[in-house]
Amino acid sequence: MSTSSATIYLNAEQNVEMQSADVYVKDIAKLTCSDNSILAKVKAIKLHRFKEDEPKRQVISLLKVIEEIEKVCPGVDVQSIGESAVMVEYINVDRHKGPVQTIKLIFVALVSFFGTSFTIMAFHNDIGINDVFTQIYKMVMGKQGDGYGILELAYSLGLAIGIIVFFNHIGGRRITKDPTPIEVEMRIYEQDVNKALIETADREGKTIDVH
Repeated sequence: MSTSSATIYLNAEQNVEMQSADVYVKDIAKLTCSDNSILAKVKAIKLHRFKEDEPKRQVISLLKVIEEIEKVCPGVDVQSIGESAVMVEYINVDRHKGPVQTIKLIFVALVSFFGTSFTIMAFHNDIGINDVFTQIYKMVMGKQGDGYGILELAYSLGLAIGIIVFFNHIGGRRITKDPTPIEVEMRIYEQDVNKALIETADREGKTIDVH
């Protein structure tokens, strides 16, 4: 098949994390073409190389990708069905290894645990949960409670079960296949951040684009 009659379909990702300083077309998009030789050439096209003194986040325009493809394969028809720009983030894995990373992980875990505990206790104190339990016990039993009882125990168990169901995890196991509300919100947040970074780079003229 001749190059002039070949069609390449390009499905670009919105955000890509790289562990290598060299960025190729195959790293930022999924590609398909009926001509395997052309497909191999296009996948091997280098788009960018991260330097030590530059930001570790770069936005690459799909117009730039198409331009580089047409340089290597003149006359090829490129059909983009994905994003119009890709944010590429270079992560040096070696820098994130060692005891420092472990200390950070432990610190975040402790902050999350004690922070959540304090939030729950502060909420219960604001609504006067002890007074509520006392009133319910008095209404049902007809007398004043003499300490913590079945209400407090049932509420504590229900709170723990509710948290487990909400997060949809027990240890490292998922209860159901459905994403949790937090996972959904995190995906939405990630998409919003990516769009904001891409738009900011475009406005500031920092996008790797055609000239």
